[in-house]
Amino acid sequence: FLLLLLALAAIPGSLVPQRAADPNGVIQFERDDPELFAILDSLQLFDTYSSVWFSAIYILLFISLVGCIIPRTSHHLKALSTPPPKTPRNLERLEAFRAVPVENGAGAVGAIAGIDQVLQKAGYRTKVYGTSVAGEKGYLRETANLVFHFALVGVLVGLAAGTGFKYSGQRVIVEGTAFTNQLASYDSFTSGAFVDDASLVPYAIQLDEFTPTYEFDTNSGVAQPLDFVAAVNVTQEGVTHQREIRVNRPLDFEGTSVYLLGNGFAPHVTVTNPTGDVVYSQPVVFLPQDGNLTSLGVIKIPDGLDEQVGMVGFFYPSAVVLDSGALSSVYPEPDQPVMTMNVFTGDLGLDEGIPRNVYSLDTDDMIQVAGGQSDTPALVLGLGQSVELPSGLGTLSFEDLPRFISVDVHRDPTQFPVGIASVFIVAGLATSLFVVRRRVWVKIVDSGDLAHLEIAGLSRGDDPGLEGSMVKLEADISQLEEFRLRL
Repeated sequence: FLLLLLALAAIPGSLVPQRAADPNGVIQFERDDPELFAILDSLQLFDTYSSVWFSAIYILLFISLVGCIIPRTSHHLKALSTPPPKTPRNLERLEAFRAVPVENGAGAVGAIAGIDQVLQKAGYRTKVYGTSVAGEKGYLRETANLVFHFALVGVLVGLAAGTGFKYSGQRVIVEGTAFTNQLASYDSFTSGAFVDDASLVPYAIQLDEFTPTYEFDTNSGVAQPLDFVAAVNVTQEGVTHQREIRVNRPLDFEGTSVYLLGNGFAPHVTVTNPTGDVVYSQPVVFLPQDGNLTSLGVIKIPDGLDEQVGMVGFFYPSAVVLDSGALSSVYPEPDQPVMTMNVFTGDLGLDEGIPRNVYSLDTDDMIQVAGGQSDTPALVLGLGQSVELPSGLGTLSFEDLPRFISVDVHRDPTQFPVGIASVFIVAGLATSLFVVRRRVWVKIVDSGDLAHLEIAGLSRGDDPGLEGSMVKLEADISQLEEFRLRL
């Protein structure tokens, strides 16, 4: 019941954004529907997995499992050391009863030791009681069931202990630049309570080259991606390793997994003032908007020009002019790279002490001086070209076209213990489903010239194979040399 309740309680975590995984989604949810947000937030649904009610179910499940396992384990260990029960007086009342006449009853009585060995070879724990043998097997079923429950506790302990040490961080890396595994280097970072800079393994990843492979579908006119390969140099303590990151083939290094999430272009842009001094020169990450990598980028220049300048641009790797006069990219590779820029002047809002998204530009307090409804058309540049900024602000140059990748650096110490526990869960469950708890008694009645061999079995629960097992047991006993059964 608690397992079912835990599964039901986890559902809100997939229906609404979670602060730990998607803080921006939570903020957007509040903006879109503040009244519903207030209700859901009071119920801790945006913090489902750390909420009081979810933790209560989790702890109750843990206590219930431990309270179940301890007495069952004690009882099971005691049962393993207890011999099979004595042979019942009347075996006819049991399931799968078989009575077979035996010639030479005296010899049959002397065959008890042989019958005992037959039962042992069949996997039974045996005990001889006079002229009968009692056998019992299937304790592996209960052992496997206990293994299942112990492993389930192991999953809970592993998750509880390891969550505080796991972290996940995202970073954009441009070709030729490096990223260092430290908190200040991440674009976004979520972690457990015990993660700090000292707990991060120091190493650096430099993107040497990113190589995509596409196949052009002539029927649909769409480029289908076949492979993405990021060649990187991983440096630790002065030693550099050349590695590759591919989709679904992360880079595993020092307990972390580096996943390839996305890619695109980062045009190297240079801005100079009217006197020719460089005020801005760096690659600008343009975020892809479609499969042909038509991309959107933002440039913010707070200093060095007569006014603060912001630019919102589009990049087209393989630009063509549509009938409407607009530009479009027809292929994700840079066959005809073109960049367009809308230019704004005014307050960028960078001096207010409020964090700003580097991939968006708030134009509420700015004036558009190029593109859109302004008198000046948008700036259009090809690779290697330069254009004048409006109002004599300076020049804008499109100098180079490196690529970028976005990666997720993930460390989850719960994976190994939970993985091992999961193996035991499956093994314990499978074993408990296929192993049958079964008891059997073989008794010789009368010691005259004609005796009877009585065989009976008993199972705990349904056992369709019990009758066949008794038939086989009878056949094995009939092969004993001490006597011959009349079959």
